[in-house]
Amino acid sequence: MAFDASDAEDVFVSEVCWHYYVNEMTQVEVARVMGVTRLRVNQAIRKARAGGMVRVQIDSPFIQRIGLQEEVKARFGIPKALIAPARSDPYDYHAPVGAALAAYLTERIGPSGWRTIGVSWGMTLESAARRLMPQNHPDLEIVSMLGGTTKGASFNTFGIASGFAAALGASYSLLAAPIYLAAGVDRDAFLGQEIFADHFSKLGQLDAAIMTASDVSPRSFLVANGLPRDVTPEELTAAGAVGDVLGRFLDSEGRAIDHPIDTRAVAIEAADVARTPEKILAAAGPHKVAILRAAIRRGLVDTLITDDVTARLLLDAEGT
Repeated sequence: MAFDASDAEDVFVSEVCWHYYVNEMTQVEVARVMGVTRLRVNQAIRKARAGGMVRVQIDSPFIQRIGLQEEVKARFGIPKALIAPARSDPYDYHAPVGAALAAYLTERIGPSGWRTIGVSWGMTLESAARRLMPQNHPDLEIVSMLGGTTKGASFNTFGIASGFAAALGASYSLLAAPIYLAAGVDRDAFLGQEIFADHFSKLGQLDAAIMTASDVSPRSFLVANGLPRDVTPEELTAAGAVGDVLGRFLDSEGRAIDHPIDTRAVAIEAADVARTPEKILAAAGPHKVAILRAAIRRGLVDTLITDDVTARLLLDAEGT
């Protein structure tokens, strides 16, 4: 794709603003990262303000990474990839991807005709909810796709569903249950209760699913705070787990691990995720490369939203 001089300047201004407003870098830091003078950075910011480009999200930093996006799509066989510029020092793998997800949803929801959107949990999704422009979609319903924990209120499944709904002017439905049942509890009987049956019927008819992914380490909120007391990260790793999506632990090929925890998850069924028309996975970080590859192999990703650091690591890993 060819761009004229005005296109190139707009792309430059948008990336300056992304680093300055989203990655919260100083003008000096932006100049160093982009290889230009501080004066040019200052001029770009003033131009963006004067032209109305700067709101909560910035139009559009993804064009400059179109080659990287196309390579990710081709290598992994997915329809769409959006790659945000990351701040490398200190590296933040939540804010840029959250902002990119918010920008994508703002653009996509209006013309999509979506009526129900399933949401996961986590700090990346919390970042997206905080950055969404206030909207009004009274016919839209946000549906939580998994149970929650008693900790991490703002980025727990309950906080995420209500946060997205508030920003989008939508209604929401919570899966008011723990993410994992206690050992010995009959899952079918538990979920057969009327309140859960109604909720799971919605999960079978989603228009879109917004997910994230975590590894099997203390960096994962689920591993640190959500595992049952009788389950350890070590035994999950020994069973082949490289991480989880929606509380379901996967091996490197995207298969569910052979461990009882898979039958204890109070979460959307994998088959229902696979049937969802648009599956959006937003996550980044070197520690998430293995689980991102696994999720793609499992068929859980139509749209991947990540950062440039992670995208290059994904490509490197896939080339081995």
